[in-house]
Amino acid sequence: MKDLSPDDRPREKLRQHGASALGDNELVALVIAHGGKYGSALGVANAVLAVHGGLRGLGRCRCDDLSRVPGIGPARAAQIVAAVELGRRTLTHAPAERPQLKNPMATAAYLLPRFGGKAVEQFGIVLLDTRHRLVRTAVLAVGGRNVVSVEPSDIFREAVLGSASAIVVFHNHPSGDPTPSPDDVALTRRIAAAGVLMGVDVVDHLVLGDARYYSFKESRLL
Repeated sequence: MKDLSPDDRPREKLRQHGASALGDNELVALVIAHGGKYGSALGVANAVLAVHGGLRGLGRCRCDDLSRVPGIGPARAAQIVAAVELGRRTLTHAPAERPQLKNPMATAAYLLPRFGGKAVEQFGIVLLDTRHRLVRTAVLAVGGRNVVSVEPSDIFREAVLGSASAIVVFHNHPSGDPTPSPDDVALTRRIAAAGVLMGVDVVDHLVLGDARYYSFKESRLL
């Protein structure tokens, strides 16, 4: 980045104008810190974003994915993954009071920053009290890039242990597309049937994408 004018160098630009003045590539360049034989930090940052579909795509990347880009070794890959996770965590500070998740939109707003855009599929459960206030959230299973396995017995064991009056189940699609699969639909029916037997209200099943969600309740399939 020495070839750039001082006003165009990301570090100087940040100091003078603030982080919001920087483009995505400049922010990634600052995380990378310096260039090497594969080009400047800004050039490597451009390559990273191009390969992984922009900044949002980085949220699904693991270190091995990033290391395939020339100029990104294990250390730099770890820096980028850590920076993305820090950004994610700034959106997930626990509120002073337990949120009341009264509808799919409120539940999705709570879950998407935490589980949307993950590189691997995770299946979890949101435990709610009688007023649909959050008790806690638990991840029950973690799969590969596309598959995760969970049984209704796993779900309701967690619900009973947490003394939940109602639950929302959720899982993410690493592809970013929240459209449910036939297996998702079949599992939802099994969970709903088990909920009737267990006396636990299954409020919804949310499928999380990058910044979108699918609600079985909104679609009247639950």
